[in-house]
Amino acid sequence: MNTISVQNIQKSFAENQALKDVSFDIPKGEIFGFLGPSGSGKTTLLKILTAQLDPTSGNAVVLDKPAKMMQKTEQKKRFGILTDNSGLYERLTIEENLDMFRRLYDLPKSSIDEVLNFVNLNADRKKRISVLSKGMRQRVTLACAIIHEPEMLFLDEPTSALDPVNTMHIHKGLRYLNEKGTTIFLTTHDMTEAETLCERVAILHKGEIRAIGSPAELKKTHRDGTLTVELTTGQTERLAMNEDSAVRVASWMSLGQIDRIYTNELSLGDIFIKLTGSELV
Repeated sequence: MNTISVQNIQKSFAENQALKDVSFDIPKGEIFGFLGPSGSGKTTLLKILTAQLDPTSGNAVVLDKPAKMMQKTEQKKRFGILTDNSGLYERLTIEENLDMFRRLYDLPKSSIDEVLNFVNLNADRKKRISVLSKGMRQRVTLACAIIHEPEMLFLDEPTSALDPVNTMHIHKGLRYLNEKGTTIFLTTHDMTEAETLCERVAILHKGEIRAIGSPAELKKTHRDGTLTVELTTGQTERLAMNEDSAVRVASWMSLGQIDRIYTNELSLGDIFIKLTGSELV
């Protein structure tokens, strides 16, 4: 069963075609990563999936309904969203902002405590939004998006302003949410984050999906067919994976001279650059 189904989505702005025949499905319960350089069409697609934009052509279904219905009241309660334009009330405290969302979803007061622990802000709950750092604001916005434990969660760069400790804390919380059944659509510039969290990723470039699959599958597809052997002598050998290499490896192994052996595969970041010709910025 798919939580999201995208079929032949295209989106044009005047002469600029932002999305070109994009298709993919996201099964229920998956963490799906959407990777692409700035201007590749990631945010455009996110806005289509959350009914902030209409596609020029094609269809998108989210939570068993056409994406254009995502802003209906009954659908809003089923998903959460964090984007760079998600708003907070500056004069209110963290707790007061969350209380507004709690009331919107008719949740118990205990939900505020739970979500503050999730984003590691319990000790700062009385601080006004206006005095918060960018990283703290990011965590409050995330808390607002997940306070109702949505079926579908859209995250646009959720840890971009966070330090490593809070990033790890958020990752742990997102995995917990996912284990409870939340499907997550994640855009990120962090290749480590994509590998850590995502079961599958899609690489988008100039409005087109260039590759889709698990990080492990993509690495396997793009490895160069060689292996590296590090010997106890300090010598390093790069070998083709063939019969001659097997004989050499067996010889070193019989003499106890192999310190480490591994296949040579590209990192997810390397694959991204290979497919798009650019670094993720």
